[in-house]
Order: sequence, then C-alpha cells, then structure tokens
Amino acid sequence: MPHPAPRPTPDSTHLLTAELVVDMAAPVAPAISPDGRLVAYGVVANSGRDGRPHSSVWVAAADGSAAPRRLTDGTARAAAAKWAPDSASLFLTSDREERGTAQLQRILLDGSGDSAEAEPLTSRRGGIGDHYPLADGRTVALLAEDEPTAEDERREAEGDDAWVWGRHLPVTRLRLLDLATGVVRTVDGLGDRHVVEVAQRPDGGPLAVLSWATPELDPGVTTAALHLVAPETGAVQDLGPVGFEARSPVWWHHDGEWHLAHLAVTPGHLVGALAVIDTVPPATGPAVEQRDLTVGMSVCPTELVQVADGPPLALFADGLDTALYRLDPRSLRFRRLSRAPDTPGTFGTPGTFGTPGTFGTPGTLAGLTASRSGDTLAVLLSTAREPRNVHAGPTGGPLLRLSDTSPELRRIRWGVQERLGYQASDGLQLDGLLILPVGRTRDEGPFPLVTLVHGGPYFRHADEFTLTMVDCGQWLATAGYAVFLANPRGGSGHGHEFAAVVAGAVGGDEWTDILAGIDLLVAEGVADPERLGISGWSHGGFLAAWAIGRTGRFKAAVMGAGITDWGMQAGTGEWGVMDAALGGSTGWNGPGPHLHDRNSPISYASRIRTPVLILHGEQDTNVPLGQAVHFHRALRHFGVEHEFVVYPREGHGLNERAHQLDALRRIRAWYDRWL
Repeated sequence: MPHPAPRPTPDSTHLLTAELVVDMAAPVAPAISPDGRLVAYGVVANSGRDGRPHSSVWVAAADGSAAPRRLTDGTARAAAAKWAPDSASLFLTSDREERGTAQLQRILLDGSGDSAEAEPLTSRRGGIGDHYPLADGRTVALLAEDEPTAEDERREAEGDDAWVWGRHLPVTRLRLLDLATGVVRTVDGLGDRHVVEVAQRPDGGPLAVLSWATPELDPGVTTAALHLVAPETGAVQDLGPVGFEARSPVWWHHDGEWHLAHLAVTPGHLVGALAVIDTVPPATGPAVEQRDLTVGMSVCPTELVQVADGPPLALFADGLDTALYRLDPRSLRFRRLSRAPDTPGTFGTPGTFGTPGTFGTPGTLAGLTASRSGDTLAVLLSTAREPRNVHAGPTGGPLLRLSDTSPELRRIRWGVQERLGYQASDGLQLDGLLILPVGRTRDEGPFPLVTLVHGGPYFRHADEFTLTMVDCGQWLATAGYAVFLANPRGGSGHGHEFAAVVAGAVGGDEWTDILAGIDLLVAEGVADPERLGISGWSHGGFLAAWAIGRTGRFKAAVMGAGITDWGMQAGTGEWGVMDAALGGSTGWNGPGPHLHDRNSPISYASRIRTPVLILHGEQDTNVPLGQAVHFHRALRHFGVEHEFVVYPREGHGLNERAHQLDALRRIRAWYDRWL
C-alpha cells in the first residue's frame, strides 16, 4: 500500500527547487548525555559564503521540555559532539581558528542546558581526527597525526615534496590529553599502527583500540587488529587480527566476564553482509576465539552501541526498514525491540511517534546513541513522509521528535512514495520503492520512468524521506517522472547470502533484479516502456553503464562516478582489494581472458546507443576520474551521444553548492531532453 506523501500545510502549492534541495539543513551524529537528560547533535547545511557545507552543534532536552539551543554559530565546521562522563560538559571539534584543521573544544553546561563559551583545549598543527572522553573525567583520548617537524615545513616551503608511496599518508596515533595540565602523551606501544577507533571499558578499564597496518584503505582495511591499552601506563596488549572493514568496538559484561564485540564483514569474505563478532579478551596474549553473533540472520547489522556494562544495542537493516535489537547475553542472539515508528499527524509537527507497547510501522533509524544505563536513547529517524530528525525516548518505547531542521519543506508538494514487493526472475522475493509524479496517481499512468540504482553495492534504498543530489527521486518527481528505487542483490537488509552473491558476478543477478522491477511497473501501467531512463552514482553508476550495454530499452542514462573497467578499478581505486573481489579478477592475474573484462561496461561500449550523461569529481580517489575518461573515449569512438562533465576539487561526491546545483539541473535537463 502507498504511504501518503509528506503532508504539506493547506496552502502548500510550492514546487521543489534545486536551491531547496542543496540548502536543506540535515541533523547528524546525535549524542545523548550519560545521565539521559540532554541530546547534542550537529546540523549540516550549505550556509557558508564559500559555498561549502558548514555545521553547528545543538543541544536539546531528551524529554522535549525545552526547545533546542544552538551552541555554535554555524560559521565553522563544529562536529563530533561527545559528553563528559558527568554529563556537565560537551567536547567537540571545530576549525574556527584555521579552516580545515579541527581542534578540540569544551563547552560547560549548567543544569538547564545553558552553556558558556567554548574553551579551546588543543592547538596542534595538523589538528586532531577524533576524541574520546575517558571515564576518569580527567583525560581525553585523541586520534591525531604527528605534528610537522621543522624539516617537513622546510621541504614544503621549498617544494621538495616528492612522495614515497607507502609513506605518503600520515599515521594517526593514539594520544592522551590531561585536561588539568594540557599535556599530551603518545601511546608508543602501538608502533606505527594507524589508529582508527577507540572504546573504553565502562568501568574505567582498558581502551579497546582498532588499528590498521597502514593509513591506505587498500591494504589497510584488510590488516585491522584489536589491542587493549591501559590508559594509566600506556601498556599495550595485542588481541590479534580482525575481519575486513572492522569497526565499532563495544564492551559488555556477563557472568563475571568482559566481552568485546565489533562489526566486520562476515568472516571469510571480502564481499557480504556485516556481522557482529564477539570475543572474550584474555588476561594476557591474543584473543583465542571470535564468534559470529549474527550468523544465519536474514537482517543486517548497521550500528552497534555500548551500554554501560550490559549487553549492546544494535540497529539492523530489515528490508526497507530499520529495527532496534538488543543482545540476549544468555543465548548470544540478538532480539528485536522495535522498528522505526511511523509519524502520525502533519509533516513537521512536533509530537510523539509510535505508542507505548507497540513496535510501530515502517521507517529508518541511524545514529543510535544510548544513555549510560541504556534506558534512554536518541536516534535519527525518518519515514516516507518525514525527513530525518533527532528523536529520543525510552529504549524500545515511543520516541519524541526533538529537532526540526527543515521546516521549509512543509510548503512543498511531494510525490507519493510506495513500497514495492516483487519476485526476481528466479523467484527470489525483492523489495524497492516507487515515487509517483507530484500530484499524480497510478491510474493516470503510464509515466516516463527513471530507475535510480543505489551505490555500494552493499547499501539500500530504505523507506525514508531522502532528498539529495544523488537521491534525487523527489526532484525528478517534481518534473513529472515516476522514479523506481531498486534494491537488487548485493545490497543490505536481507542477510549475508543476499549481499555476497555479487562477488565476482557484478552485473549478473543484480541487473536482472532491476529489470524485473521495471518490467513489473510497465506491466502495471505505471511506466511507459518507450520512455525509460536509468541513473546511479558509484556502483549505481556502474549499473547504469552496464544496463545500456545490455539493452536498448533505455532512452537516456546518467552515470555518476561509475566504474566502467573493473580491472583498472582494482589497480587504481582506493578500495582495490574489494573491487577485485567484485570484478572477479585483476590485470596481474595473467594475460587473460579475465573475468573482470566480462563484468565491465567498457567491454560492451560498441553496443551502446543510449544517450549518456557522465558526471565525475576531478579528485575522486574512490572511483578515479580515469574511469569516466575511459568510457567517454569509448563512446566518442563509437559515435554515441553523450556529455562528459568534470567537477573541479570534488571527490567521490559533490560538496560545493554550485556543483550540486549544476548536477541537479543537468540531470533533469538530460531526462527532459531524451525522455
């Protein structure tokens, strides 16, 4: 059944503009105070004169008894708000003193949430990467690179700055800041390991430290290891290697034993679903056993959160929705507490969402944070008719919306968003979403249809309200297009096997899954078979390029930062080892034939007749610009109508306001021209 569109106010006749899309403020990174009374969060927006995103930090009463207060003015990048253990002060990073260089600050709050001026705590050259207030209240763990030496500065000034590959990226080290003296000491026992994350045992015990052998993503993510560090002495105990893409270490206690859990790709795989991996750290030496706590589950963990000494909370992607789970310490299995509740009432109206004792209806959750006791949580919540906002409430109970970062959206008319369920060609049950043109119903079809394919491939289109330059379904719906948000195999939300099937087989089942959804919409009279388009970014860009090499059904395509040659991607992309696993082989496997050639859109460029818009960031290291250049030259060689646009200074996504505006307008104009 369709959800109602986000409900506008009675006089809502405004149409969506590109400016509203890119200037929409979004809440990020909620952090609830240990005592559960206050919630800090960031708000990111294109508010600066330089056309780049800026962020501010806000604080709100968790029970909604007081309006949110802005603690920083939004003229700098203020982020990563984390609470002191006594809930009386807030630590955050800000680049106010030097743009692009984050330093640690502290804001003292009184009992009402009122605050004083931010107190600078660091002035390191190069800044800091992250921070973790420790349980003693006197120490903050810092993640920071070494400060440049006089020799480093001389070489930079003189242009004597040749890179030696493998030593060209600075190592992030674990450092401990004494708040009373300002003295920073480095934990030397980790050597030159690159530290990526820290979690202290809730009783004030050791720090769990996650590190890589090198700052490079490839091979860094394949070399992750866990360590224990004594904060008083800096002594290090190595627990040994952990899995691919390891993250989010959390402690928990049961039957006299401390456990240490983390997220990582399912053991034994480079491509597949995330899993929760658990171990009991020994008194000395490496960990003996690592146990997968999510084996056999048909849902996928997305976040893992520490709760005092009790079992951890977790968010799981569950099809189009997100569910809150808690680990049962006896069975060592996760049990569902609730799903994201639906939001009754008018779009943007503050209120309580869900009812006590019920699990609510579909939606998505992210950014989970819990009080020390675990009795109260805060989270970012969105449904099909409510944009993402900060919510708080009792764990597993009703949630109260605290933030309202985009009130201007109430004036806009939106397309109805429907949940889709259908079967793949082999009978597998799939899901997806359909956005109808603004003000139109299914009965008025068929409509021109644009299929938006998500990136990843381990990602998904969730049943939430999304409005960005990449997830631009509502932007296209405003112009009269129906939009199909496809969730093919390889994505999250359906367990490990669903996600792992694309290893070495990209463009196989995931492509036929997309095609099955399009065929369904054509058969139901929603989509005009003569006016089909396809678009995607990153892995979605790969699938858009793949699609037009497999069929002539699409009359227009947009490839954003897409992979066109898996062999080249494995050799030059920063996720090379994973890209090799997806593509199936590398160029150094021998003279061929190679599996990655069969899986690469560039190999089928001679078949393409569909007009293509290619968008790419000049400084993209994830999918290097050469992928787009390669495809452009092939299309030019075969006389295919296309336009190739490069955005200066941009990486894998577009951050500058002018570039986001250009991409939105260019994408819609491309479909207007060809569909």
